[in-house]
Amino acid sequence: MAPKTKNLQATSSQAERYAAGKALRKACPRESHGTWKVHAGRAGAVEMVLAAEKGRLPELLPLRHGRMVRSAFTFYRGSALPMAADLATTPASGLRVQCCGDAHLSNFGGFATPERRIIFSINDLDETLPAPWEWDVKRLGASFVVACRDAGLKDSVARDVVTSCIRAYREAMTGYGEMRTLEVWYESLEPRDLLKDVKDPAIHKRVLDRLEKEKGKSAAEEIFPKLAEHKGELPVIKDQLPTIFHAEGHPPGEVQKIVRDAMAAYGATLPSAYQSLFDRYELRDAAMKVVGIGSVGTSCWVLLFMAGKGDPLFLQVKEARPSVLEAYAGRSTFPNHGQRVVNGYRLMQPSSDLFLGWSRGPKRDFFVRQLRDVKISIRVETFDVAMMALYATWCGRALALSHARSGVSATLSGYMGKSDVFDEAIADFSMAYADQNEKDHAALERAVRKGTVKAVFEEDR
Repeated sequence: MAPKTKNLQATSSQAERYAAGKALRKACPRESHGTWKVHAGRAGAVEMVLAAEKGRLPELLPLRHGRMVRSAFTFYRGSALPMAADLATTPASGLRVQCCGDAHLSNFGGFATPERRIIFSINDLDETLPAPWEWDVKRLGASFVVACRDAGLKDSVARDVVTSCIRAYREAMTGYGEMRTLEVWYESLEPRDLLKDVKDPAIHKRVLDRLEKEKGKSAAEEIFPKLAEHKGELPVIKDQLPTIFHAEGHPPGEVQKIVRDAMAAYGATLPSAYQSLFDRYELRDAAMKVVGIGSVGTSCWVLLFMAGKGDPLFLQVKEARPSVLEAYAGRSTFPNHGQRVVNGYRLMQPSSDLFLGWSRGPKRDFFVRQLRDVKISIRVETFDVAMMALYATWCGRALALSHARSGVSATLSGYMGKSDVFDEAIADFSMAYADQNEKDHAALERAVRKGTVKAVFEEDR
Protein backbone atom coordinates (compact mmCIF):
# COMPACT_ATOMS: atom_id res chain seq x y z
CA MET A 1 0.00 0.00 0.00
CA ALA A 2 1.10 3.58 -0.67
CA PRO A 3 1.74 5.82 2.34
CA LYS A 4 -1.25 7.84 3.51
CA THR A 5 -0.75 11.61 3.42
CA LYS A 6 -2.72 14.72 4.26
CA ASN A 7 -2.39 15.80 0.65
CA LEU A 8 -5.86 16.07 -0.94
CA GLN A 9 -4.49 15.19 -4.35
CA ALA A 10 -7.79 14.37 -6.00
CA THR A 11 -9.65 17.56 -5.01
CA SER A 12 -7.00 20.26 -4.75
CA SER A 13 -5.05 22.21 -7.35
CA GLN A 14 -1.29 22.17 -7.76
CA ALA A 15 -1.17 25.69 -6.32
CA GLU A 16 -3.16 24.62 -3.26
CA ARG A 17 -0.90 21.64 -2.67
CA TYR A 18 2.17 23.86 -3.05
CA ALA A 19 0.70 26.34 -0.51
CA ALA A 20 -0.02 23.49 1.92
CA GLY A 21 3.63 22.49 1.79
CA LYS A 22 4.79 26.06 2.27
CA ALA A 23 2.59 26.36 5.36
CA LEU A 24 4.42 23.44 6.97
CA ARG A 25 7.52 25.64 7.32
CA LYS A 26 5.91 27.39 10.31
CA ALA A 27 5.90 24.27 12.46
CA CYS A 28 9.12 22.84 10.99
CA PRO A 29 11.40 25.57 9.60
CA ARG A 30 13.64 24.45 6.77
CA GLU A 31 16.71 25.66 8.67
CA SER A 32 15.94 23.24 11.51
CA HIS A 33 17.08 20.31 9.34
CA GLY A 34 20.66 21.56 9.52
CA THR A 35 21.26 20.50 13.11
CA TRP A 36 22.62 17.18 14.32
CA LYS A 37 23.03 16.55 18.04
CA VAL A 38 23.46 13.25 19.82
CA HIS A 39 20.15 12.57 21.53
CA ALA A 40 19.86 11.63 25.18
CA GLY A 41 20.06 7.91 25.77
CA ARG A 42 21.64 7.14 22.40
CA ALA A 43 23.04 3.61 22.47
CA GLY A 44 26.72 3.05 21.76
CA ALA A 45 27.75 2.49 18.15
CA VAL A 46 28.90 -1.09 18.73
CA GLU A 47 25.76 -1.89 20.67
CA MET A 48 23.63 -0.66 17.74
CA VAL A 49 25.66 -2.66 15.20
CA LEU A 50 25.15 -5.82 17.23
CA ALA A 51 21.45 -5.07 17.75
CA ALA A 52 21.00 -5.00 13.96
CA GLU A 53 22.32 -8.58 13.80
CA LYS A 54 19.66 -10.23 15.92
CA GLY A 55 18.35 -13.30 14.11
CA ARG A 56 21.12 -13.38 11.48
CA LEU A 57 23.30 -16.39 10.70
CA PRO A 58 25.97 -16.23 13.44
CA GLU A 59 28.70 -17.89 11.39
CA LEU A 60 28.62 -14.99 8.88
CA LEU A 61 28.68 -12.10 11.35
CA PRO A 62 32.50 -11.88 11.65
CA LEU A 63 32.59 -11.34 7.88
CA ARG A 64 30.03 -8.54 8.24
CA HIS A 65 32.17 -6.90 10.92
CA GLY A 66 35.26 -7.23 8.74
CA ARG A 67 33.54 -5.49 5.86
CA MET A 68 32.10 -2.73 8.05
CA VAL A 69 35.34 -1.90 9.85
CA ARG A 70 37.42 -1.37 6.69
CA SER A 71 36.57 2.33 6.42
CA ALA A 72 34.14 4.97 7.58
CA PHE A 73 32.36 4.55 4.23
CA THR A 74 31.88 0.78 4.55
CA PHE A 75 30.72 1.32 8.13
CA TYR A 76 28.13 3.81 6.88
CA ARG A 77 26.85 1.33 4.31
CA GLY A 78 26.21 -1.21 7.06
CA SER A 79 24.71 1.15 9.62
CA ALA A 80 21.16 1.74 8.38
CA LEU A 81 19.67 0.77 11.75
CA PRO A 82 21.78 3.15 13.88
CA MET A 83 21.05 6.00 11.51
CA ALA A 84 17.33 5.22 11.49
CA ALA A 85 17.35 5.62 15.27
CA ASP A 86 19.20 8.92 14.90
CA LEU A 87 16.96 10.26 12.12
CA ALA A 88 13.88 9.60 14.24
CA THR A 89 15.12 12.32 16.64
CA THR A 90 15.54 14.96 13.91
CA PRO A 91 12.90 17.50 12.74
CA ALA A 92 10.24 16.31 10.30
CA SER A 93 7.64 18.26 8.36
CA GLY A 94 4.95 15.60 8.79
CA LEU A 95 4.87 14.49 5.15
CA ARG A 96 5.44 10.79 4.47
CA VAL A 97 6.38 8.97 1.28
CA GLN A 98 7.39 5.44 0.38
CA CYS A 99 10.97 5.63 1.66
CA CYS A 100 13.97 3.58 0.62
CA GLY A 101 15.14 3.34 4.23
CA ASP A 102 18.78 2.98 3.17
CA ALA A 103 19.24 5.69 0.55
CA HIS A 104 23.02 5.93 0.45
CA LEU A 105 24.77 6.61 -2.85
CA SER A 106 25.84 2.99 -3.46
CA ASN A 107 22.20 1.89 -3.51
CA PHE A 108 21.57 3.74 -6.78
CA GLY A 109 22.54 2.53 -10.21
CA GLY A 110 21.55 1.64 -13.73
CA PHE A 111 19.57 -1.43 -14.72
CA ALA A 112 17.60 -2.80 -17.64
CA THR A 113 13.83 -2.65 -17.79
CA PRO A 114 11.89 -5.62 -19.20
CA GLU A 115 11.92 -3.71 -22.51
CA ARG A 116 15.76 -3.62 -22.23
CA ARG A 117 16.00 0.14 -21.78
CA ILE A 118 18.63 1.27 -19.30
CA ILE A 119 17.28 3.52 -16.55
CA PHE A 120 18.82 5.00 -13.40
CA SER A 121 17.06 4.63 -10.05
CA ILE A 122 17.30 3.26 -6.54
CA ASN A 123 18.24 -0.41 -6.84
CA ASP A 124 18.24 -1.69 -3.23
CA LEU A 125 15.01 -1.48 -1.27
CA ASP A 126 15.37 -4.08 1.48
CA GLU A 127 14.39 -1.48 4.11
CA THR A 128 11.58 0.26 2.22
CA LEU A 129 8.64 1.53 4.26
CA PRO A 130 6.33 4.59 4.36
CA ALA A 131 8.18 7.12 6.51
CA PRO A 132 9.17 10.81 6.71
CA TRP A 133 10.72 11.82 3.39
CA GLU A 134 13.50 13.78 5.09
CA TRP A 135 15.07 10.54 6.37
CA ASP A 136 15.98 9.38 2.86
CA VAL A 137 17.24 12.83 1.89
CA LYS A 138 19.49 13.09 4.95
CA ARG A 139 20.91 9.58 4.59
CA LEU A 140 21.71 10.26 0.94
CA GLY A 141 23.28 13.64 1.67
CA ALA A 142 25.50 12.35 4.46
CA SER A 143 26.62 9.41 2.33
CA PHE A 144 28.20 11.82 -0.15
CA VAL A 145 30.24 13.51 2.57
CA VAL A 146 31.44 10.14 3.84
CA ALA A 147 32.29 9.00 0.29
CA CYS A 148 34.10 12.24 -0.56
CA ARG A 149 36.25 11.94 2.55
CA ASP A 150 36.93 8.30 1.74
CA ALA A 151 38.14 9.42 -1.70
CA GLY A 152 40.46 12.01 -0.15
CA LEU A 153 38.43 15.02 -1.31
CA LYS A 154 38.33 18.20 0.74
CA ASP A 155 35.37 19.02 2.98
CA SER A 156 34.68 22.11 0.88
CA VAL A 157 34.24 19.80 -2.12
CA ALA A 158 32.09 17.41 -0.10
CA ARG A 159 29.78 20.22 0.95
CA ASP A 160 29.43 21.44 -2.64
CA VAL A 161 28.64 17.89 -3.76
CA VAL A 162 25.89 17.48 -1.15
CA THR A 163 24.43 20.86 -2.01
CA SER A 164 24.33 19.84 -5.69
CA CYS A 165 22.55 16.61 -4.76
CA ILE A 166 19.85 18.30 -2.68
CA ARG A 167 19.41 21.11 -5.19
CA ALA A 168 18.83 18.50 -7.89
CA TYR A 169 16.29 16.77 -5.62
CA ARG A 170 14.46 20.03 -4.89
CA GLU A 171 14.38 21.25 -8.50
CA ALA A 172 13.31 17.85 -9.83
CA MET A 173 10.50 17.75 -7.25
CA THR A 174 9.31 21.13 -8.50
CA GLY A 175 9.05 19.69 -11.99
CA TYR A 176 7.25 16.56 -10.83
CA GLY A 177 4.82 18.70 -8.82
CA GLU A 178 3.75 20.41 -12.05
CA MET A 179 3.14 17.16 -13.92
CA ARG A 180 -0.03 15.11 -14.11
CA THR A 181 -0.13 11.99 -11.96
CA LEU A 182 0.23 9.50 -14.82
CA GLU A 183 3.03 11.56 -16.36
CA VAL A 184 5.04 11.11 -13.16
CA TRP A 185 4.46 7.36 -13.26
CA TYR A 186 5.50 7.19 -16.91
CA GLU A 187 8.68 9.13 -16.15
CA SER A 188 12.11 7.48 -15.95
CA LEU A 189 15.70 8.68 -15.99
CA GLU A 190 17.56 7.41 -19.03
CA PRO A 191 21.14 8.16 -20.14
CA ARG A 192 20.06 10.93 -22.49
CA ASP A 193 18.26 12.65 -19.59
CA LEU A 194 21.24 12.36 -17.25
CA LEU A 195 23.81 13.54 -19.79
CA LYS A 196 21.93 16.32 -21.56
CA ASP A 197 23.52 19.12 -19.50
CA VAL A 198 27.00 17.57 -19.35
CA LYS A 199 29.48 19.55 -21.46
CA ASP A 200 32.56 17.38 -20.94
CA PRO A 201 32.86 14.93 -23.89
CA ALA A 202 35.13 12.67 -21.82
CA ILE A 203 32.32 12.06 -19.31
CA HIS A 204 29.87 11.39 -22.15
CA LYS A 205 32.20 8.78 -23.59
CA ARG A 206 32.97 7.21 -20.20
CA VAL A 207 29.30 6.76 -19.34
CA LEU A 208 28.12 5.64 -22.77
CA ASP A 209 30.99 3.16 -23.19
CA ARG A 210 30.12 1.59 -19.86
CA LEU A 211 26.45 1.37 -20.83
CA GLU A 212 27.20 -0.31 -24.14
CA LYS A 213 29.49 -2.79 -22.43
CA GLU A 214 26.87 -3.75 -19.86
CA LYS A 215 23.97 -3.86 -22.35
CA GLY A 216 25.91 -6.37 -24.43
CA LYS A 217 26.09 -8.85 -21.59
CA SER A 218 23.63 -11.67 -21.10
CA ALA A 219 23.07 -14.25 -18.40
CA ALA A 220 24.04 -17.03 -20.78
CA GLU A 221 27.26 -15.42 -22.00
CA GLU A 222 28.52 -13.49 -18.97
CA ILE A 223 27.07 -14.77 -15.70
CA PHE A 224 26.74 -18.46 -16.48
CA PRO A 225 30.47 -19.12 -17.13
CA LYS A 226 31.43 -17.22 -13.96
CA LEU A 227 28.91 -18.78 -11.59
CA ALA A 228 28.36 -22.27 -12.98
CA GLU A 229 30.35 -25.39 -13.80
CA HIS A 230 29.42 -28.84 -15.06
CA LYS A 231 29.30 -31.93 -12.90
CA GLY A 232 28.90 -34.54 -15.58
CA GLU A 233 26.10 -33.49 -17.92
CA LEU A 234 24.37 -31.14 -15.48
CA PRO A 235 25.36 -27.54 -14.69
CA VAL A 236 25.66 -26.56 -11.04
CA ILE A 237 26.66 -23.44 -9.15
CA LYS A 238 30.39 -23.10 -8.54
CA ASP A 239 31.49 -22.73 -4.90
CA GLN A 240 33.46 -19.49 -4.47
CA LEU A 241 34.31 -19.15 -0.79
CA PRO A 242 33.60 -17.15 1.26
CA THR A 243 30.81 -15.54 -0.76
CA ILE A 244 29.11 -18.45 -2.60
CA PHE A 245 28.85 -21.95 -1.12
CA HIS A 246 26.51 -24.89 -0.86
CA ALA A 247 24.79 -25.57 2.44
CA GLU A 248 26.49 -28.14 4.62
CA GLY A 249 25.33 -31.65 3.81
CA HIS A 250 23.91 -30.66 0.44
CA PRO A 251 26.31 -31.24 -2.47
CA PRO A 252 26.02 -29.29 -5.73
CA GLY A 253 22.91 -30.28 -7.64
CA GLU A 254 20.98 -31.40 -4.58
CA VAL A 255 18.34 -28.76 -3.88
CA GLN A 256 16.92 -28.80 -0.38
CA LYS A 257 13.19 -29.32 0.10
CA ILE A 258 12.91 -26.00 1.92
CA VAL A 259 14.16 -24.21 -1.19
CA ARG A 260 11.86 -26.12 -3.53
CA ASP A 261 8.85 -25.41 -1.30
CA ALA A 262 9.74 -21.73 -1.09
CA MET A 263 10.02 -21.45 -4.88
CA ALA A 264 6.68 -23.20 -5.36
CA ALA A 265 5.06 -20.56 -3.19
CA TYR A 266 6.99 -17.79 -4.96
CA GLY A 267 5.56 -18.66 -8.37
CA ALA A 268 2.06 -17.86 -7.13
CA THR A 269 3.09 -14.26 -6.36
CA LEU A 270 3.91 -13.53 -10.00
CA PRO A 271 1.32 -12.22 -12.47
CA SER A 272 -0.13 -15.16 -14.40
CA ALA A 273 1.75 -14.31 -17.61
CA TYR A 274 5.06 -14.29 -15.72
CA GLN A 275 4.10 -17.52 -13.96
CA SER A 276 3.86 -19.09 -17.40
CA LEU A 277 7.33 -17.79 -18.24
CA PHE A 278 8.76 -19.01 -14.94
CA ASP A 279 7.23 -22.48 -15.44
CA ARG A 280 9.46 -23.00 -18.49
CA TYR A 281 12.50 -23.21 -16.23
CA GLU A 282 13.61 -26.12 -14.09
CA LEU A 283 15.46 -25.58 -10.81
CA ARG A 284 18.87 -27.25 -11.02
CA ASP A 285 20.89 -25.94 -8.07
CA ALA A 286 20.88 -23.61 -5.07
CA ALA A 287 23.78 -22.11 -3.13
CA MET A 288 24.07 -19.60 -0.33
CA LYS A 289 25.44 -16.18 -1.25
CA VAL A 290 26.95 -13.50 0.99
CA VAL A 291 25.91 -10.10 -0.33
CA GLY A 292 26.89 -6.50 0.29
CA ILE A 293 27.69 -5.17 3.74
CA GLY A 294 24.43 -4.39 5.48
CA SER A 295 22.89 -7.71 4.38
CA VAL A 296 25.73 -10.00 5.48
CA GLY A 297 24.39 -12.60 7.88
CA THR A 298 20.93 -12.70 6.38
CA SER A 299 19.82 -15.82 4.55
CA CYS A 300 20.47 -15.23 0.85
CA TRP A 301 20.56 -17.74 -1.99
CA VAL A 302 21.42 -17.83 -5.66
CA LEU A 303 19.37 -20.33 -7.68
CA LEU A 304 20.19 -21.75 -11.09
CA PHE A 305 17.30 -22.61 -13.42
CA MET A 306 17.59 -24.00 -16.94
CA ALA A 307 15.06 -23.88 -19.78
CA GLY A 308 17.33 -25.95 -22.00
CA LYS A 309 20.99 -26.27 -22.88
CA GLY A 310 22.65 -22.85 -22.82
CA ASP A 311 19.42 -21.22 -21.59
CA PRO A 312 19.96 -20.29 -17.91
CA LEU A 313 18.11 -18.10 -15.44
CA PHE A 314 19.72 -17.01 -12.16
CA LEU A 315 17.44 -15.82 -9.37
CA GLN A 316 18.53 -14.21 -6.13
CA VAL A 317 16.48 -15.08 -3.05
CA LYS A 318 17.08 -12.61 -0.23
CA GLU A 319 15.78 -12.75 3.29
CA ALA A 320 13.38 -9.91 4.02
CA ARG A 321 13.61 -8.85 7.65
CA PRO A 322 11.59 -6.11 9.36
CA SER A 323 12.60 -2.71 8.00
CA VAL A 324 15.05 -0.73 10.14
CA LEU A 325 12.45 2.06 10.02
CA GLU A 326 9.65 0.04 11.65
CA ALA A 327 10.49 0.93 15.24
CA TYR A 328 10.28 4.62 14.36
CA ALA A 329 7.79 4.89 11.47
CA GLY A 330 5.33 2.10 12.28
CA ARG A 331 4.98 -1.53 11.29
CA SER A 332 4.45 -2.68 7.75
CA THR A 333 0.87 -3.31 6.67
CA PHE A 334 1.95 -6.44 4.79
CA PRO A 335 1.91 -9.89 6.44
CA ASN A 336 5.12 -10.89 4.65
CA HIS A 337 8.24 -8.71 4.61
CA GLY A 338 9.08 -10.04 1.17
CA GLN A 339 5.77 -8.59 -0.02
CA ARG A 340 6.67 -5.32 1.71
CA VAL A 341 9.92 -5.14 -0.26
CA VAL A 342 8.29 -6.06 -3.57
CA ASN A 343 5.62 -3.41 -3.04
CA GLY A 344 8.36 -0.88 -2.34
CA TYR A 345 10.14 -1.75 -5.58
CA ARG A 346 6.97 -1.32 -7.58
CA LEU A 347 6.16 1.99 -5.91
CA MET A 348 9.61 3.53 -6.06
CA GLN A 349 11.11 2.23 -9.31
CA PRO A 350 9.77 3.37 -12.70
CA SER A 351 10.16 -0.23 -13.89
CA SER A 352 10.93 -3.40 -11.99
CA ASP A 353 12.18 -6.93 -12.65
CA LEU A 354 9.91 -9.43 -14.41
CA PHE A 355 10.68 -12.03 -11.76
CA LEU A 356 10.11 -9.82 -8.71
CA GLY A 357 8.10 -11.78 -6.16
CA TRP A 358 8.11 -13.09 -2.60
CA SER A 359 7.90 -16.25 -0.53
CA ARG A 360 8.08 -17.55 3.03
CA GLY A 361 10.21 -20.22 4.66
CA PRO A 362 9.54 -21.89 8.03
CA LYS A 363 10.95 -18.91 9.96
CA ARG A 364 11.95 -16.32 7.38
CA ASP A 365 10.37 -14.17 4.68
CA PHE A 366 12.07 -13.76 1.29
CA PHE A 367 11.87 -11.70 -1.86
CA VAL A 368 13.09 -12.86 -5.26
CA ARG A 369 14.52 -11.10 -8.31
CA GLN A 370 16.94 -11.83 -11.13
CA LEU A 371 20.63 -11.88 -10.31
CA ARG A 372 22.73 -9.31 -12.19
CA ASP A 373 20.32 -8.67 -15.05
CA VAL A 374 22.24 -5.79 -16.68
CA LYS A 375 22.69 -4.11 -13.33
CA ILE A 376 25.28 -1.35 -13.53
CA SER A 377 26.99 -0.79 -10.20
CA ILE A 378 28.65 2.56 -9.64
CA ARG A 379 32.39 2.62 -8.92
CA VAL A 380 32.42 5.59 -6.58
CA GLU A 381 36.03 4.95 -5.60
CA THR A 382 37.09 5.91 -9.14
CA PHE A 383 35.30 9.28 -9.16
CA ASP A 384 37.10 12.60 -9.43
CA VAL A 385 35.49 15.85 -8.25
CA ALA A 386 33.54 16.42 -11.48
CA MET A 387 32.15 12.89 -11.63
CA MET A 388 31.23 12.88 -7.92
CA ALA A 389 29.29 16.13 -8.34
CA LEU A 390 27.55 14.83 -11.47
CA TYR A 391 26.62 11.56 -9.80
CA ALA A 392 25.22 13.49 -6.84
CA THR A 393 22.78 15.28 -9.14
CA TRP A 394 21.73 11.95 -10.67
CA CYS A 395 20.99 10.48 -7.24
CA GLY A 396 19.10 13.61 -6.19
CA ARG A 397 16.92 13.48 -9.28
CA ALA A 398 16.34 9.73 -8.94
CA LEU A 399 15.32 9.99 -5.29
CA ALA A 400 12.94 12.84 -6.14
CA LEU A 401 11.24 10.71 -8.79
CA SER A 402 10.91 7.76 -6.41
CA HIS A 403 9.37 10.00 -3.76
CA ALA A 404 7.14 11.83 -6.27
CA ARG A 405 5.53 8.52 -7.19
CA SER A 406 3.98 8.55 -3.68
CA GLY A 407 1.86 11.52 -4.79
CA VAL A 408 3.07 14.44 -2.65
CA SER A 409 5.44 16.17 -5.06
CA ALA A 410 3.71 19.56 -5.16
CA THR A 411 3.47 19.66 -1.37
CA LEU A 412 7.13 18.71 -0.97
CA SER A 413 8.03 21.35 -3.51
CA GLY A 414 6.09 23.96 -1.57
CA TYR A 415 7.87 23.02 1.62
CA MET A 416 11.38 23.18 0.11
CA GLY A 417 10.67 26.29 -1.99
CA LYS A 418 12.75 27.92 -4.69
CA SER A 419 15.72 29.17 -2.62
CA ASP A 420 18.72 27.18 -1.38
CA VAL A 421 17.67 27.32 2.30
CA PHE A 422 16.78 23.63 2.45
CA ASP A 423 19.83 22.61 0.40
CA GLU A 424 22.20 24.38 2.79
CA ALA A 425 20.45 22.93 5.84
CA ILE A 426 20.88 19.36 4.59
CA ALA A 427 24.52 20.14 3.76
CA ASP A 428 25.03 21.31 7.37
CA PHE A 429 23.43 18.13 8.68
CA SER A 430 25.44 15.93 6.32
CA MET A 431 28.78 17.40 7.40
CA ALA A 432 27.90 16.98 11.07
CA TYR A 433 26.57 13.46 10.67
CA ALA A 434 29.66 12.38 8.73
CA ASP A 435 31.64 13.38 11.82
CA GLN A 436 29.32 11.22 13.93
CA ASN A 437 29.79 8.31 11.53
CA GLU A 438 33.57 8.57 11.92
CA LYS A 439 33.24 8.40 15.70
CA ASP A 440 30.99 5.36 15.44
CA HIS A 441 33.36 3.66 13.00
CA ALA A 442 36.27 4.33 15.38
CA ALA A 443 34.30 2.68 18.20
CA LEU A 444 33.86 -0.47 16.10
CA GLU A 445 37.57 -0.41 15.23
CA ARG A 446 38.45 -0.34 18.93
CA ALA A 447 36.09 -3.23 19.66
CA VAL A 448 37.65 -5.30 16.87
CA ARG A 449 41.18 -4.56 18.08
CA LYS A 450 40.26 -5.54 21.64
CA GLY A 451 38.60 -8.73 20.44
CA THR A 452 35.18 -7.89 21.90
CA VAL A 453 33.81 -7.96 18.35
CA LYS A 454 35.16 -10.67 16.10
CA ALA A 455 36.00 -9.68 12.54
CA VAL A 456 37.12 -11.81 9.62
CA PHE A 457 38.50 -10.33 6.41
CA GLU A 458 38.22 -12.05 3.06
CA GLU A 459 41.97 -12.32 2.62
CA ASP A 460 42.16 -14.20 5.94
CA ARG A 461 40.35 -17.18 4.43
